[in-house]
Amino acid sequence: MPARLGLLYLKQERIILPATALAADYRFQFDQPFEEVWIPVQGASLHALHFKQPNPRGVVFFLHGNAGNLVSWTTGVDFYRRVNYDLFIVDYRGYGKSTGHIENEAQLHADARAAYDAMASLYRDKPIVIYGRSLGTALAASLARDVQPRLLVLVSPFSSLAASAAQAYPWAPGWVLKYPLRTDAIIGDIKSPILLIHGSEDKLIPLSHSERLKALARSPVELLVVPGAGHSDIHKFPVYLDGLAARLIAAAGAELAVCYRMTGRRTLRGDALEHRMQ
Repeated sequence: MPARLGLLYLKQERIILPATALAADYRFQFDQPFEEVWIPVQGASLHALHFKQPNPRGVVFFLHGNAGNLVSWTTGVDFYRRVNYDLFIVDYRGYGKSTGHIENEAQLHADARAAYDAMASLYRDKPIVIYGRSLGTALAASLARDVQPRLLVLVSPFSSLAASAAQAYPWAPGWVLKYPLRTDAIIGDIKSPILLIHGSEDKLIPLSHSERLKALARSPVELLVVPGAGHSDIHKFPVYLDGLAARLIAAAGAELAVCYRMTGRRTLRGDALEHRMQ
């Protein structure tokens, strides 16, 4: 058992944060304007993509999940163009073109704040929405507590990585985990409105995690359950697309008269969507 615990302690970055790198000369191609941004942090440089609209409603600061990199996490960028939001999405250390490697949880939070600060000064007169997906929800929640965005969106969040680890490794004591990522411990301190989105069929992080976070939140909070969605496909469901579009538009102060899917077709009206989200 000691050897087993030691291996888990030493190798957990590979389990929790399986970074996938890109060649430094990799060229991104999109059918909308974007910029590559480099953010200096202690001992490394973070790489981000900044998608810009001519006159955006606001900006979404996006913290992605633990797998992939900006190649896999930018397949749905057209959604943000359709709701007229800029998008700023960053790779963690060792992911994509970002240099360095992740060493501890404090470093993850500091890097997220550095990336946010690099972007936020460009949007002093626009709403900023912080969006976290899976692993990124813990970073997004901590950041939102400190900077108070117009809206915090947590998609497929865990209440804490400690709770998820206890389910996956019931034989391992809590001290082994170097990344507890306790969203449940901080969500009550967040003052911004919170939108939780979770798939009803998520087997990796069950819906009960979002239900617990909702119960612990003290700011205005909504839970949008996406019927039939799992952990990795939730972004493909119209309920997710309509619900997120409506809340982004509302965060910018616009009316919820009509929501648009990625197809651009007119779909669910705002009042009907409100009813469905209850």
